[in-house]
Amino acid sequence: MNNSFFALTSRMKYISRWGLMRNTRTENIAEHSLEVAIITHLLCELKNRRFGGDIDVSKAVLTAVYHDVPEIITGDLPTPVKYYDPEIKSAYKRVERAAAEKLLDSVPQDLREDYAPLFEENADPEIAKIVKAADKLSALIKCIEERKSGNADFFEAERQTLDSLKKMTMPEVSAFIEEFLPSYGLTLDEQTR
Repeated sequence: MNNSFFALTSRMKYISRWGLMRNTRTENIAEHSLEVAIITHLLCELKNRRFGGDIDVSKAVLTAVYHDVPEIITGDLPTPVKYYDPEIKSAYKRVERAAAEKLLDSVPQDLREDYAPLFEENADPEIAKIVKAADKLSALIKCIEERKSGNADFFEAERQTLDSLKKMTMPEVSAFIEEFLPSYGLTLDEQTR
């Protein structure tokens, strides 16, 4: 029996993101997934408390934690490549599904039914939408951090990511952008005053 799933997930720290961009600081999918989970938690709480939602917060956060796990096998394919045309997007989705199935096969049999929903694409469309928004917000934060470090390579990515977030027309995302995003442009001293 191959119970390597947990050893495989520990390899998330070796998978770098933003491969086509010059980075002042590299980011891996482990740290990215934690940030996406934290943002997902906030978006769910905002949606449930302020905007009449009924999202299962725990399920959403777990989905966020595992959202990039297939990249342990596939690597992080850059967005411009992944979404270049419908044929490439469809092919990559098949590769991601195959990677997810391979990873799920490495979970002990008696636990598989607990992990399987985390790899089902759009198992809960509302949760998928929130995790996607949190993923984009994490990307936007990365762009802001790079811009603050003087890296002009991320200016256009920041603009495009912000535009795509606004097009999502999700009130919890708008609340995040308005209330929480400005703090990411501050220094530690400014944030803790």
